[in-house]
Amino acid sequence: MISWNAIDTVLLDMDGTLLDLNFDNHFWQVHVPLRYAEIKGVTRDAAREELMARYHARAGTLEWYSVDFWETELELDIMQLKEEVAHLIAVHPHVTAFLAAARGAGKRVALVTNAHHKSLTLKMARTGLQDYFDFLVTSHELGVEKEDPEFWRRLQTVFPFDAGRSLLVDDSLPVLDSARAYGIRHLVAVLQPDTQKPPKDVGDYAAIASFAALMP
Repeated sequence: MISWNAIDTVLLDMDGTLLDLNFDNHFWQVHVPLRYAEIKGVTRDAAREELMARYHARAGTLEWYSVDFWETELELDIMQLKEEVAHLIAVHPHVTAFLAAARGAGKRVALVTNAHHKSLTLKMARTGLQDYFDFLVTSHELGVEKEDPEFWRRLQTVFPFDAGRSLLVDDSLPVLDSARAYGIRHLVAVLQPDTQKPPKDVGDYAAIASFAALMP
């Protein structure tokens, strides 16, 4: 799919790319509405309808990804609720083998995620993936979400990379679009971010069903 001789740096998303998006989808669409309904004394359907509208209003912004924002907005202990379903955090097949192979091939490997640092800490503790990376950064640290090309400019200041010799793997088409606009040359989408849902339409992007297809 790609020529590894043309790549020095590998940029990897976390949720839906390295990790099964089922955890996040279940958490926000099922578990939070359930707990919100219990605490607020409303029906689960009413809770879900209200929360979906509130999520939608913040989609694609830093607030949408922020644990602190939603703890204040919903008056819930979001991290405690995440711990309740943390057994659902799962690494996609072939990810650890791919990370080891990329490092073994001498590539610089960075985790670039919109996830809040509290979520990142939880997931790294659960998966042990952090040791495979040369660098980990969240959009909250850089002050702008990955959907904005400015994210990649700011990333350059803390983790310099040659956009023409970099690979980004991400499950978000708006993020891939922003990376393309910035000039990152090698872009790969993920066909099935959530293993409990069907494959998604990835437009004109090259895509993988698993990281076995990208192995150096």
